[in-house]
Amino acid sequence: MAVLAEQDSGSAARILGAARELVLKRGVKGLTVAEIADRAHVAKGTIYLHWDTREDLLVGLFGRDFLAALDGFSELLATDPDGARPSRLLPMLVRSTVEHPFICALQIEDDDLLGVLAQHPRSADLLANLGPAALIGVALPVWRRHKLARTDWTFDDQAYALQALFLGFMSTAIGGRVLSSISVDDPFRVVAVATTALLGPEEPGPGDVQATADAALVEIEIKRAALLESIGKHTE
Repeated sequence: MAVLAEQDSGSAARILGAARELVLKRGVKGLTVAEIADRAHVAKGTIYLHWDTREDLLVGLFGRDFLAALDGFSELLATDPDGARPSRLLPMLVRSTVEHPFICALQIEDDDLLGVLAQHPRSADLLANLGPAALIGVALPVWRRHKLARTDWTFDDQAYALQALFLGFMSTAIGGRVLSSISVDDPFRVVAVATTALLGPEEPGPGDVQATADAALVEIEIKRAALLESIGKHTE
């Protein structure tokens, strides 16, 4: 069984907190295990009790952002199945990506923050398997099946357009960028409206929304378990 190091170790929690603070403040470049240990008020060797390498620690830190995002989606869908509708889920994906700095940094390949880890295979795997594009790719066929997205064009064309829409909104959301002189009071409402314009009106039958939420919860649990396996430690 895989568990997170901080679940049974106060020192691991301090190390993660210190690493997160330092990376967000100055980036990965040149950051040493000794600096992290000093900020966490632990011996350098204590870090190696929990992580084999600096890379394991930092990639695990990135993975915890994805884990937090998945948990947020799961909590919402369990209590409010309507959150699985495209007009609800896509704005939530944009907001979640912006609010989780390491997901955002990986999405835009922020070399200043992530250094060589921006292009590292393990970072790429996180984004490919758990990033917004991956989640959209999983959600779209379910939306099509349950009459929450139009089916009068091919899946590939629709997925391409939807991801382009997402990336466009991301480019304006990151860093508070604006489009020329255009500004809106609620950009996430605009995301919702644009999603509906692209995918067509949501016309689910009885039980379709709940079925969509249930399918999403199953997929989230699968992805969560795989992520925990990759960044956690194993116990008996």
